[in-house]
Amino acid sequence: MPEDNQQPVENQPSAESQQPVFQIQRVYLKDMSLEQPNSPQVFLEQEIPEIEIAVNVGGQQLIEGLFESTITVTVTAKVKDKVAFLVEGKQAGIFEMRNIPQEQIDPLLGIACPNVIYPYLRANIADIVSRAGFPPVHLAELNFEAFYQQRLQGLAEQQKNGPLTATPGASSTAH
Repeated sequence: MPEDNQQPVENQPSAESQQPVFQIQRVYLKDMSLEQPNSPQVFLEQEIPEIEIAVNVGGQQLIEGLFESTITVTVTAKVKDKVAFLVEGKQAGIFEMRNIPQEQIDPLLGIACPNVIYPYLRANIADIVSRAGFPPVHLAELNFEAFYQQRLQGLAEQQKNGPLTATPGASSTAH
């Protein structure tokens, strides 16, 4: 009978346990606020409000293999020089990332995760604005890859010009 020099199956690292894992664990609304400082008078205005939108993307490691990704959107509507409403919403998701090279974690947090959670935030913003008595604000689709590249360029410029003060995994823009 030939000798078997193989290790028992339970002692061998399985190919399955070494496969990259990227999974959504949870998507949730982390924060939502609405202000209507000039209501009810603002409802008497006939002018269409001017809309300003600011977006911020962030991410952090929670524990080994689990990361939180967030998107914060601030929508400000003004009629003439009066604020009709201001809505700020922060949508978040918890993502499992295992057996993924470290250099790929930041792009996942800055591109892939926001692409998953942004549709939820868009719906929540439209809903709260509508419930406040205004026509819903439908946020445009965002190209989070371009957004991520802008953040990297900004960080590179900051490193050239002085000490780094930006938060890793965070970026923002206004429209």
